[in-house]
Amino acid sequence: MDFRKSSYSATESHCVEVAEQDDAGAIRDTKHRDLGALVFPSPEWRAFLTAVKDGEV
Repeated sequence: MDFRKSSYSATESHCVEVAEQDDAGAIRDTKHRDLGALVFPSPEWRAFLTAVKDGEV
């Protein structure tokens, strides 16, 4: 997966990176990339992104 910094990361010290594929989405902490990422199937990933955009999370 190709990760990019999330546009929702407010400051450099509190950043997450996201990656998307056809069948999944993933998120990881930029400070702890070595710990891996949380990977979600596409339906759950899209629901999460919608909740973030709507200010629910």
